Amino acid sequence: MSQMPALASTLPAAVLSGCAALAYAVLAWVHPRISVPQSRGLLGMAWLLHLVVLLIGLFEQPARFGFAPALSVTAWLVLTVYLVESRLYPQLRARWTLAVLGTVAVVLAWFFPGSPYPALGSALMPLHWALGIASYGLIAAAVVHAWLMQRAEKAMRQGNASETAMPLLTLERLTFRFVAAGFALLSATLLAGWYFSETLNHRWVWDHKTTFSVLSWLTMGVLLWGRWQLGWRGRVAVRMLYLAAGLLLLGYVGSRFVLEVLLQRG
Repeated sequence: MSQMPALASTLPAAVLSGCAALAYAVLAWVHPRISVPQSRGLLGMAWLLHLVVLLIGLFEQPARFGFAPALSVTAWLVLTVYLVESRLYPQLRARWTLAVLGTVAVVLAWFFPGSPYPALGSALMPLHWALGIASYGLIAAAVVHAWLMQRAEKAMRQGNASETAMPLLTLERLTFRFVAAGFALLSATLLAGWYFSETLNHRWVWDHKTTFSVLSWLTMGVLLWGRWQLGWRGRVAVRMLYLAAGLLLLGYVGSRFVLEVLLQRG
């Protein structure tokens, strides 16, 4: 009989997951009533607790992974990008949104820690996973910047733009830098996947993950070509980015969610 996924298997992981989720939730709750340095400090503490949770999971035996841990690592990478960027661009304000994202990601990974992985077919397989997760993180960062860009554009149209807000052109430039970096890493991920598929299976395996990942790669490639050759920007570019990110999300996270939650299979 199938069983629901277990909670985080070790007590330290459970306690730290609870502390990280609580820190993110507290920041989301008190964010409007505390100073920027206090908000940044609380976010940094939650980020650090989140990192410790991820490291514990990395060295857990047997190794486990799934849709929720993938989302948790992606959220942590987005927060890492934000913490660095907010030092360079103090006008960048998305702490409340990212605190909510961090809360949801940590809680999901706590309740759905994933399935034990079998022995690796190659010692280089973790490189493929690392490239894939890094591409998720960069593309997710691009999505966050695109959302901030849309919010800034709407404020300008309504005449509510603040003089201290992040310049729209800067947000646009940062968005496409993340898209280009994510596209490069996704290209490397697909090449590594092709290599391991040929090495271990002697053929290219077309499954749901591969299909959606290739569709996402093609969409981002068209978006970057349209940006550089045709000057695409605004709603058209943002919608294509959202489409590419959605396809990529369906690739691994979507397929694993169906297996682990809906079908309750490892």
